[in-house]
Amino acid sequence: MSENQPKSATKRKPAAARRAKTAKVSGATRRPARPRYTKAEFHAIFARFHAANPEPKGELHYVNPYTLLVAVALSAQATDVGVNKATRPLFEIADTPEKMVALGEDRLRDAIKTIGLYRNKAKNVIALSEILINRFGGEVPQDREALETLPGVGRKTANVVLNIAFGMPTIAVDTHLFRLGNRIGVAPGKTPLEVEKALEKVVPPEFLLHAHHWLILHGRYICKARRPECEKCLIADLCKSPENSRRADKA
Repeated sequence: MSENQPKSATKRKPAAARRAKTAKVSGATRRPARPRYTKAEFHAIFARFHAANPEPKGELHYVNPYTLLVAVALSAQATDVGVNKATRPLFEIADTPEKMVALGEDRLRDAIKTIGLYRNKAKNVIALSEILINRFGGEVPQDREALETLPGVGRKTANVVLNIAFGMPTIAVDTHLFRLGNRIGVAPGKTPLEVEKALEKVVPPEFLLHAHHWLILHGRYICKARRPECEKCLIADLCKSPENSRRADKA
């Protein structure tokens, strides 16, 4: 090494190493926050949901696993009510992949034109129907990875189908459940996948099958985005959310 070489050049770390160190210091690699509840509290929360609604149901209209898959795919960035208005007459004439392909993309577009992003969704539904016919014998696969190969089908859609159609204890994280997981602290996470994985760890096994239904319905009708209706909440005395007005009243 030359004596004239600046000392800083011998000690300076590569840019990638500096960025990695900075990211670690800034918290980019920190672990997800822990839930705020004890094991007994989690059991009490889900026991109350179960007592109030032992067999919760999804609100999308469907007649078989295939129509459920289509309905969930159509529900992205749309309301269940809006999707149901379009799919009730649609599923009367196209309740199998074969019938949907025979219906054709143009007629399908007309049938679902009241749903947001209907052009792209119609294209995806026809494409996934063709794949189901050619690759899966016209049947909806009971496997998440296989479902996620279908156009317009992501992890959430796959989890809904596996849970409702095939009775698997999967957790589908929608906007309501993501908000609830973080707001009340049952499953804090920066991404839907983090919330999903957190819930899988803390929900008592006997409640896992219906857990995401209870939480979605609770987030949709009680723990609303703009103003949670704590006065109607059946877990308000257990809820550790800073926004819990009933806890604030008691304090």
